[in-house]
Amino acid sequence: TDALIATSQLALKGDERWKEEFDAMVTRHHQMIDTVILDNQKRVDLFNTVDQLFEQLKSIYYGVFLIHDLSGKTLDTIVSYGERLSSNIVASLVKNGVRMNARDFIRTGKKQGKHAIDADLTTELVKEAFRDLNDKTIYVVPGFIARDRDSHETTNLGRGGSDYKASIIAAVLNAEILEIWTDVDGFMTADPKVIKSAYTINELSYVEAMELCNFGAKVIYPPTIYPVCVKNIPIKVKNTFNPEH
Repeated sequence: TDALIATSQLALKGDERWKEEFDAMVTRHHQMIDTVILDNQKRVDLFNTVDQLFEQLKSIYYGVFLIHDLSGKTLDTIVSYGERLSSNIVASLVKNGVRMNARDFIRTGKKQGKHAIDADLTTELVKEAFRDLNDKTIYVVPGFIARDRDSHETTNLGRGGSDYKASIIAAVLNAEILEIWTDVDGFMTADPKVIKSAYTINELSYVEAMELCNFGAKVIYPPTIYPVCVKNIPIKVKNTFNPEH
């Protein structure tokens, strides 16, 4: 996401280096696919899908570069490509993985100038999209991207929006648990950079977790807590770099 935004800023300034940054992104994804996808046919299909997406993205960057204009709508579209690319790779990598198009069932409306979830419409569409839910399939949903309920343009829920989206889906589908995978072991008694003796808290109520979020804990994006809290679905915080914790 950072690379997508930084490259858009270079294109906006008319800086030719946007092409180098873009090429680096393409190379990174190609190397990733070559490394993790062992099935030849899956790899060929995935390369085709990813390269089509990159062609679209390159055209958008080139447009920004030519006219020196980057609207909020265009930036939302650019940022969405990270999720669209990575979700295709993950769905191909995971056994029995099926990629779901999040924009088909996560809908937003404008609220105080920002994209906010249309809860009623989204609930209805999530139920419909996952109507044939089964135990054998792993459903892969791209992160924070959505679609405007009126214009049908691509929107995004901002940083932390992926966790929030996961919470909404978990709540609608009455999931047993919501796992949030992050880069820390969980909520701690204090900021470990300030208090060296800080330790991980084993269990918190939703209210306590929300209070810690309000005081600056960045473990969970605060809106994530509400949808599952209403349904009393537990949240488990897991660390990608320490999965046994």
